[in-house]
Order: sequence, then C-alpha cells, then structure tokens
Amino acid sequence: MKIERSRHSQSLHQRGQGMTEYIVIVALIGISAISVFALFGDTVENQVAGMAQELAGGDGSGAQGAANTAAGNAATDAQETNTLENYTGNNGGGG
Repeated sequence: MKIERSRHSQSLHQRGQGMTEYIVIVALIGISAISVFALFGDTVENQVAGMAQELAGGDGSGAQGAANTAAGNAATDAQETNTLENYTGNNGGGG
C-alpha cells in the first residue's frame, strides 16, 4: 500500500512540475508579445485599419501611409539607446 502512495505522489509531483514549466513558458510568450506590440502597435493598428477599409470597398491608402510612418518611428525608437539620463518611459514627455 505504501508503494502505491509513493507512485501516486510522484505522479502528482511530475504533473505539478509540468504545469509550472508551462506557466513560465506562457508568461515569457506574453512578455514578448507585450514588448512587440509596445514597439510596433501603431504599425499593426494602422495596417489592420487599412485592410478593413479596403475590404469595405473604401480607400485604405491613408491608413497604409500612417502604418509606414509608424513603422519608421518604431525603427528609429528601436535604434535609440536609452539611459537613465534620457529615458522618459511611456509618458511621452521629457524629464
């Protein structure tokens, strides 16, 4: 009887370990997605708006132009080195 409990306990431990690993992986994917959308969110938003306008029979060139501008801004921001002297966070303001 004691052997069966030991096997059952080991099985539960392995299941818990697998769940913990799964949660860590999901958290890392979530953090990565947030980072990508923080950097390229405006680009994606404008591209989707352009596609929606085109599907509705309208002209999506304005949204596509805004997407190109947002992509250029994101590329510029990605190349910029942030230090404690010039970092402003997400408030968009200085100092």
